Amino acid sequence: MEAHEIAEKIHEDHEHHHGHGGRAQEWLRRVTGVYVGVIAMLLAIATLGGAEATKAMLNANIHASDTYAFYQAKYLRQTMLELSATELELLGGGTALSPDGVAKVAEVTKRYHDTAKRYESDPSANNGKKELLAKAKEWEEIRDHAEAQIPNFEYGEAMYQIAIVLGSVAIVASSPWILGFSGVLAVLGTLLTINGYVLLVPFGTH
Repeated sequence: MEAHEIAEKIHEDHEHHHGHGGRAQEWLRRVTGVYVGVIAMLLAIATLGGAEATKAMLNANIHASDTYAFYQAKYLRQTMLELSATELELLGGGTALSPDGVAKVAEVTKRYHDTAKRYESDPSANNGKKELLAKAKEWEEIRDHAEAQIPNFEYGEAMYQIAIVLGSVAIVASSPWILGFSGVLAVLGTLLTINGYVLLVPFGTH
């Protein structure tokens, strides 16, 4: 074999080697580009979940506070009626009132007692103290549930953001190792996001 033939053979082998490497790098870049796009979509889902959980927590907290305020108002009004009824009963037991006056006092006293009893529990209107307290507890449960969801979404968003940055670096560096580490973070972000929606594992609760 002549010298120039040997040189041509070496050149062909060199081009063949670099051709395969270039195609591998191009494939890695394309796959990573699609991967980064998918992670960006998952990031949007996690962000939406976090926003909805925050809104639910704030809304439930407002409703719970309002319901407790209504409960306190009912309690104060009930106490006033009971005190007034007691005073009227003492007045009706005196001798200074006429029979008509005693009957009138008894009627008003009964009305006060009935109203105070209705303030304690009123299933028909669903706004007695007992019902209001149950409503407030329900709103607190909703608030606590949403509050437990939020950290999952927040940490999930952080994992996705870091994964996207590493994915972008992997495209430039053509590094499967960086892409692999990015994938691990993306999986963690996905698990956190799923747990944020279904809350199978309590996380960030008091």
